[in-house]
Amino acid sequence: MSDEEPEPNCPFAVYMAEGDLLYQKGQYAKAIDSYSTALQLDSANKNCLVARSKCYLKLGDSEAALKDAEASLCDDKEFFKGLYQKAEVLYSMGDFEFALVFYHRGHKLRPELQEFRLGIQKAQEAIDDSVGSPSSVKLENKGDLSFFNKQKEATKTKLKPQLKVQKREHKQQSKKEETPKNDKITRQLLGELYNDKEYLEKLLRDEDLTKGNTRTGEKVKDLILNGIAYLDTRTEFWRQQKPIYARERDRRLLYQKWNREKPKKILDTTKYILKSLEEIDQLLSSGNAEGSSNKAKQVLKTFQGWSDCDVSNKNEVIGNLYSCIGNAQIEMGDMEAALEYHKKDLEIAHEHDLLDAKSRALDNIGRVYARIGDFRQAVEVWEEKIPLAKSNLEKAWLYHEIGRCYLELNCNVDARDYGEKSLLFAQEAEDDEWKLNASVLIAQSEVKLGDNQTAITYFEKALETAKLLNDEAAERAIINALEYTNKQIVDQLKTAEPEVEEDFTKRTAEPEVEEEIAKETAEQEVEEEITKETAEQEVEEEITKEMAEQEVEEEIAKGTAEREVEEESAKETAEQDD
Repeated sequence: MSDEEPEPNCPFAVYMAEGDLLYQKGQYAKAIDSYSTALQLDSANKNCLVARSKCYLKLGDSEAALKDAEASLCDDKEFFKGLYQKAEVLYSMGDFEFALVFYHRGHKLRPELQEFRLGIQKAQEAIDDSVGSPSSVKLENKGDLSFFNKQKEATKTKLKPQLKVQKREHKQQSKKEETPKNDKITRQLLGELYNDKEYLEKLLRDEDLTKGNTRTGEKVKDLILNGIAYLDTRTEFWRQQKPIYARERDRRLLYQKWNREKPKKILDTTKYILKSLEEIDQLLSSGNAEGSSNKAKQVLKTFQGWSDCDVSNKNEVIGNLYSCIGNAQIEMGDMEAALEYHKKDLEIAHEHDLLDAKSRALDNIGRVYARIGDFRQAVEVWEEKIPLAKSNLEKAWLYHEIGRCYLELNCNVDARDYGEKSLLFAQEAEDDEWKLNASVLIAQSEVKLGDNQTAITYFEKALETAKLLNDEAAERAIINALEYTNKQIVDQLKTAEPEVEEDFTKRTAEPEVEEEIAKETAEQEVEEEITKETAEQEVEEEITKEMAEQEVEEEIAKGTAEREVEEESAKETAEQDD
């Protein structure tokens, strides 16, 4: 169930979250303090009032619980959480008729929520157990009834309290006196938890123990009753959700339909069918799958020989029997036969538009495909069932199973996404067991995706939930998974170390190489400069030499010219002398 929520960062949300955490831990008195502090900041918050009402109910303070539940409906009469909580409180007080009224109101507003359907069923059963079913009581108006008319007002105020006492006494007595059949079915449904239920019931009979308190001030009796109530809730859920045990609910519904103004022949036929379905379930739950299958086939053969006039809802019953045979074949290991019968159940559901039967058949077909390892087919079938899933708990289961199939197919992103959806609906349903399963699925997907750090986060969340559930087997498995994931991280770091060192060496060497290159370049430039200077100097020297030679030549030429002049002059002088 979800509705408007407070902003996550405001002080109100902090106290609200603290109260939710304490409630999950079973510390209801402390949770009430947190919720009360939150209500001081927002006195009209509907969600907080419902949450505090739940705590009061857990502690046995029905009056305070009813007051908060009614307060949550003051401004919004159609607030479905408030309607459900008020119905729950009235049911716990023994006001089954009024509880039934509010269960019906909530169901009318939110027909997809399983909680209201279960509430209607348990309230109706409590009323039937207390005063009898209307169809089984025949009233006659013979004789003079004037005396009762005169006493009507006088007895009106006395009748209801007496009725409440009768209901409470019957409720307590029915819990104590379980028939062997119901006890066997409960054992089968709870599995290992059945021993815990027996132990809690044994503690409840110890008067000295139940009178005591824990160190935190909580009553031991309340803790024991809360534990038993939780196990009863689990039993009721699986009784209706597991296909093997859903027949008991179907039989009651069929009986209610057929028991309305039917001829004696049809009533006899109905009793035969219901009794046969019960025997089929008993055989299967006791481990005699072959006997269950044979019985169902026998009843099916007999039933198919009857006409529609002999029995109503014939198609529903045939589909039901196909489902029973299919489930028996699963337990016998004949998956091919199981698939055949469950597909027949689905065909009838499609043909006659039976949505509940369709959901049941798709559920079973998916289970068969998953059992034989055809995970792709299982996913296709279960994804077709998604729109038919009604309660948050059923959706949490369904998304988890689809995610598991994707994980087997190595479609790890899809597996993670479906795991997150499963976790979301498990949180909506406030179911710790499916929170645990969904968290593990997400963690396993993240491991395969290589995000080990995120995987560790989800494994740690799952470990906290396992400790809260006292599930030692799950704790050990999760601890092993955490150790494996941590080892993966360490191995990755070790593998990365040589690469890091090489990269570091490379990066360290690069400046040295660059420096050497720069040095060589500089030296080369110096050499080139020297060579250039040397060449220039040689050129200058050559030029100087050439100039010197030219000057010498000129000097020689000049001396020669002067000698010639002197010789010419001497010659002329000599000629003159002659």
